[in-house]
Amino acid sequence: MAIFLFPVWAVLVSILAYLFPALLTQLKSWIIPLLVMVMLSMGLTLTWKDFTRIVSYRNIVMVGVAIQFLVMPLAAWLISLLLGLSSELMTGMMLVGATAGGTASNVMTYLARGNVALSVSMTMISTLVAVFMLPLLTWLYLGQNIDVPAASMLTMLVKVIVLPVLAGMLFNHFFSAHLKRLTPWFSRFSILAILLIVAIVVALNNHNLSVLVWPVVCAVMLHNLIGMACGYLAARKLGYDSVIARTVAIEVGMQNSGLSVALALKYFSATSALPGALFSIWHNLSGAMFASYWARKDKP
Repeated sequence: MAIFLFPVWAVLVSILAYLFPALLTQLKSWIIPLLVMVMLSMGLTLTWKDFTRIVSYRNIVMVGVAIQFLVMPLAAWLISLLLGLSSELMTGMMLVGATAGGTASNVMTYLARGNVALSVSMTMISTLVAVFMLPLLTWLYLGQNIDVPAASMLTMLVKVIVLPVLAGMLFNHFFSAHLKRLTPWFSRFSILAILLIVAIVVALNNHNLSVLVWPVVCAVMLHNLIGMACGYLAARKLGYDSVIARTVAIEVGMQNSGLSVALALKYFSATSALPGALFSIWHNLSGAMFASYWARKDKP
């Protein structure tokens, strides 16, 4: 399956999942194992040197994290005011804006032929920072105090990202000669896995989509695009090449919307969970389009 058709397939499976949700909702438990397999596939293409080079990118990592926790929350707040969203929907937007980068960003970076090691590192760092910043930003913008599930966030990060990537790198280190012929299949598997994940997410949010409010859709799309644009332009202005810039763009623009949905349902309301639910769908579609563009542009 060509990466260039990824956005088309993502839209098609989203439509099918919306029309026939019962076929996919029972596959909810597949999401984490699929992500683990995708991260393992990415690890199979990485070496230890990829991570040792991250030290030279420490400045752009700091810039990316600054955009993540300064620009994204502010953008969520301003967009909510601009579009006249209710207090509940604004709360949901702020939870999306104040959270860390999601694991899907690593997959989209891989498909966009970005710097996967940098993406994984930024995800881990932003998740650690979010433990402190998410409650602070929520209190600052909303006047609400919430408890962030720090331990479960970090445990999930290790299980879903760190261990699979390390396992893949170990396999690549010892069996690189045998794995080279299989490398093209890693990206194909990742595409199929992400398409299935998108379909499951759409099916699980079928009810939310059936009652969606168009201003919320616009808010989510605008917020995502602002994050990607800021990440890309900041990196380019600082003199980094397009590989690093696209990595930062994806990392900043694709938020951990799953966490924002969970926090909204626990501390606020089902309505507050709507922006996060819509974001989880949209950022996979926008990420697919972004990855498809760069994969086509970089095609040998």
